[in-house]
Amino acid sequence: MSDRCIVDACALIALLNEEQGADVVERVFKEALFGGVSLVMNKLNFLEVYYGLFREYDKETADDLFDTVKELPIRIQSELTDDVTREAGRLKASYKVSIADSVALAEASVAGYPLLTSDHHEFDVIEESENIKFHWIR
Repeated sequence: MSDRCIVDACALIALLNEEQGADVVERVFKEALFGGVSLVMNKLNFLEVYYGLFREYDKETADDLFDTVKELPIRIQSELTDDVTREAGRLKASYKVSIADSVALAEASVAGYPLLTSDHHEFDVIEESENIKFHWIR
């Protein structure tokens, strides 16, 4: 694995919900705890996780996520750089992906780091067509 990794919402959701692939995410996060890898997630992708918990459970559960993430070895990237914005726009126009997915893909593309994800149904075609690295959790 690379020394850095972009984290997609589905990877964090898998970890939080103990879904299939959570063991892979946990290994990557443990590696990050010991300085083996730096993890970055765009705030827009973090928003996906937050609103999913809010919708499925309640505000309190979603708000607890903020405290949980503070304890995880992950940096939430608040800035949407011009390069990431342009790349996300290109990817969104070229493929059937959500805005949040286009941002995660663009973060990985611009930085040259793998995207930690499980979204084969949306990203397999992109992996075949683009120079974006993926670290599949399942």
